[in-house]
Amino acid sequence: MAIALFCGIVLLTLIITYYAAKKTTNTSDFYTAGGGLKGWQNGTAIAGDYMSAASFLGIAGSIALVGFDGFFYSIGFLVAYLVVLYLVAEPLRNLGKYTVADMIAARFSDKKVRGVAALNTISISIFYMIAQLVGAGALIKLLLGLDYVTSVLIVGVLMTIYVVFGGMHATSWVQISKAVLLMAGTFIISLIVFAKFDFSLTQMFHHMKTATPLQEAFLNPGNKYKIPLETLSLNLALVLGTAGLPHILTRFFTVKDAKTARSSVVYATWIIGIFYVMTIFLGFGAAAFVGAADITEVDKAGNMAAPLLAKAIGGDFLFALISAVAFATILAVVTGLVLSAASAFAHDFYGQIVRRGESSEKEQLKMARYASIGVSVVSILLALFAQKMNVAFLVSLAFAVAASANLPVILFTVFWKRFNTTGAVTGMLTGLISTVILVGLSPNIWDPAGKAILVGDPIFPMSNPGIVSIPLGFLAAYVGTLLSSSKDEAKYAEVLVKANTGA
Repeated sequence: MAIALFCGIVLLTLIITYYAAKKTTNTSDFYTAGGGLKGWQNGTAIAGDYMSAASFLGIAGSIALVGFDGFFYSIGFLVAYLVVLYLVAEPLRNLGKYTVADMIAARFSDKKVRGVAALNTISISIFYMIAQLVGAGALIKLLLGLDYVTSVLIVGVLMTIYVVFGGMHATSWVQISKAVLLMAGTFIISLIVFAKFDFSLTQMFHHMKTATPLQEAFLNPGNKYKIPLETLSLNLALVLGTAGLPHILTRFFTVKDAKTARSSVVYATWIIGIFYVMTIFLGFGAAAFVGAADITEVDKAGNMAAPLLAKAIGGDFLFALISAVAFATILAVVTGLVLSAASAFAHDFYGQIVRRGESSEKEQLKMARYASIGVSVVSILLALFAQKMNVAFLVSLAFAVAASANLPVILFTVFWKRFNTTGAVTGMLTGLISTVILVGLSPNIWDPAGKAILVGDPIFPMSNPGIVSIPLGFLAAYVGTLLSSSKDEAKYAEVLVKANTGA
């Protein structure tokens, strides 16, 4: 049954890719589906892109194992869309063409700016993709009994096929299909869990006070993030990171205008909001009906909590269905990530820097496909070393990079008259480098008991570096601007009008 459902999901996505490939004839089709998606279609695709393995597998596991602290991810991921809606969506759609670097280059034509923006996009996409591949490896290992390496390779090959042949058309419709399947699957589990508590929230919360080893502490914050600053750091990264995630931001180029981009965010926010409310039922249900010991026995990071819950309350069929939906979730997200990174390399680095904007449509399309294969290979190799990590946590690191390296420059480009090329480059590089260094010195990499990748004491005490790296990104962009004699103020008037009106 499990194999049949998996094959059904793969067949559906391959059929979508086959038909999408017929529509992908030029770079506009490959990068942005020709800008022809409607608001509800793009909104559903954004939700499908955003509700990743971190949302479905990671958050359910985090809530089941550490209680309230796991729910921080749901809160942060949802609130982040207010930042996207009010500050980023409209200016980005009006100023950009294919990538985030296009939007920044609308004001700064310097190749260094475009090159660093492309580097950020590729780095964030690979961080995020590692999380999805870790989830995929654990899932297929649990369901089909395949080893982790084989599982990661299967997903890696499939995601490469979708992007190379179908581009944004295939990616969008795979994401729309996945969003529908995920919402349906999550709703079924939530309904069954809620029914077991006689459809009473009071009874459910009362039961959770004694259902786990944490007892009453399960419903209170502080089980995982014992340092208040660390809680703040995580939430800063989650709330501000979405507005800098390249694979989400490029989705605003798939619609015809800024009005449709805004409506896309509204549709996405409703779908995502309903889903994150249901993560409470996933986490509580896994804690109550599976148990922390059984969850960690299968996967120490808790990534398999939702499929195990499905098996406990619905038997083999629901287990196979939810696992197949989780697999579709991973496939949909990784295709968006591969496409985002490949677009940055092919369009920004190769097309605009190496070929100085003189490459032909055919040449760019070929390079984008080569880049897709390259990004996939790098991500697969890195994912093989990250098997022990919780996928929600891995994604939060990608959010920290996005909030530290991309968001300051996006906001200053639109809202600060004096901002210049030097400020843009220093802001992006400082945000990226500081985040990567702090993560490398943190408990995620170093642990005296050997629970992380390396054995030893961490130098930086917090798991998420957002509280340090985000201010550093803004500060570097500000100081870099003030210390530079170059001025780009003349371009600001044009950018301001275009960002707000599209004219």
